[in-house]
Amino acid sequence: MFELQSLWDVIVLIALVIAVAPFFGAYLGRVYMDRPAFGDVILLRIETVIYRLLGTSPRRSMRAKEYLFALLIVNLGVFAFLYVFFVFQSVLPLDATGAPNMSWTLAFHSAASFTTNTDFTHFTNESQMSLGSLMIAWPLALFCSAATGLSVAAAMFRGFTRKDGTLGNFYVDMVRTTTRILLPLSVLFAVVLVLMGVPETLTNVVVAHPLTGGTQELIFGPVASYTSMSLLGTNGGGFYSANAASPLANPSAVSNLFEVFVMMLIPFSTPFAFAAVVRKRNEAWPYMGTILIVFAVALGLFIAYQAATNPSLIDVSSLGAQTNGYPVGQETRFSLPEASLFQVVSVYSNVGANNMMIGALSPVAQLVLLFGMFTQSTPGGEGTGFATLLLFAVLGIFVGGLMVGRTPEYLGKKISTGQVRWSALALLIHPASILIPFVIAVTGGFVTVDSGGIASSAHTFTAVLYEFTSESANNGSALSSNYINDATPFFNLAGAAVMLVGRFVPIAAMLMVGGKFAEQDVLPPGPGTLRTASATFTIYITLFLVIVSVLLFLPVIALGPLAQIVGGG
Repeated sequence: MFELQSLWDVIVLIALVIAVAPFFGAYLGRVYMDRPAFGDVILLRIETVIYRLLGTSPRRSMRAKEYLFALLIVNLGVFAFLYVFFVFQSVLPLDATGAPNMSWTLAFHSAASFTTNTDFTHFTNESQMSLGSLMIAWPLALFCSAATGLSVAAAMFRGFTRKDGTLGNFYVDMVRTTTRILLPLSVLFAVVLVLMGVPETLTNVVVAHPLTGGTQELIFGPVASYTSMSLLGTNGGGFYSANAASPLANPSAVSNLFEVFVMMLIPFSTPFAFAAVVRKRNEAWPYMGTILIVFAVALGLFIAYQAATNPSLIDVSSLGAQTNGYPVGQETRFSLPEASLFQVVSVYSNVGANNMMIGALSPVAQLVLLFGMFTQSTPGGEGTGFATLLLFAVLGIFVGGLMVGRTPEYLGKKISTGQVRWSALALLIHPASILIPFVIAVTGGFVTVDSGGIASSAHTFTAVLYEFTSESANNGSALSSNYINDATPFFNLAGAAVMLVGRFVPIAAMLMVGGKFAEQDVLPPGPGTLRTASATFTIYITLFLVIVSVLLFLPVIALGPLAQIVGGG
């Protein structure tokens, strides 16, 4: 239901995040530049022990290729551990519900999904996931994948401040991200969720006695701690298949708003972390402006078209004006603005958690969500989202410099063909990793296209497009398995490949761009230096991002969402 007064909840929450972000971003900057920070008295001793066990030191800094190699080794280890755990979960501890072993293709897809911070699932949590997988295997990936993204961003940021070609130490960044950011915040937010009614227990199955009679088995577990970390780390995979639509994981409107805050905190603070690292506070606001412009337009369109008259329900006389929108798939305990805020924040922050049925959304609302995954940077996922926006800025400054006859440079560092090539690769690999499997799936007979009309066939196209877009963007939200059967070897293997390519190729590009900047001396600003801390730069980067994203995806958008709109679906 659309409640006008609930818009104030949305506005107040967004304002709260904008107010907190500069301070939390400054804290992130201190953590990644090894400046004095809260908790040093205790944490420095703990971290020193961990460094000794890992055989590394904060004083040892890595170049881009060495940093990337260390990152790949750690993530390969996480992937292998997850794969083995899922294949043998029925014989491992904590399988009270009798969850079966996963097939090798499903285990491969699941391991790739959780390692890449995607958490896109082709299974039902309650029946195909053991409590051991939910308590041991998956949580490991929740921390490691989120810490990887933030570490990459920190390394890229350092490239603008150094001139020795190094970006920091990956192992140190992972440790500090976990001990100073992810672990304490996830514990704090889990406690808050428990106070709001989210269960936290080692009991796996509880027998309930509904008012209608009989009994019902409810799956329980450490839901609060799991939900806290999955939202904080922009993982999004829910403890339950219903995700945040489940009353056990998201019991009230208050918990819904709190979970939105958790999802927004780090992605909206990262621009200020960048400003703290480069010691230029005003550099954060142009990017924050771009993020807020795109996000506000997306949220406005989403709410407006979800509240608009649904052509399919216009002849149903029993529906009043308040329910003749797109009410199917929306939880009644949330108002439309509150539910819409959760869903838009989730997709645009690459969290992927759902509190609405995306397949039942209006075509325009589905297109809005797709666009957020096309850009991956408004604000995008943990660390890598803002790093992607920096890649857009590098390309935008390069193009702008050529147009006005200036030498392209940013923060005193010249932008050469090396940075441009890596930036272009990162942005082009995203549509390529979507469109190639999309074409194979549709033309190879792996998807049955409904021939009942433009709207129905376009909806199938949209479902396939959404699947691969979500996987390539490391998002994890799903349109619906009702429109395509994605629990097949093809979708398991193709999806795993898309997630791995969509995650690690851009990461490599980000590190290489940072490494090339780190090899240069910082030049003093001159008369031809582009002033980036300005409203003009915000407008320019916003238009550049939107135009490039639309051009990259326009053909496939025409086959799915636009055709669905034209066809009246």
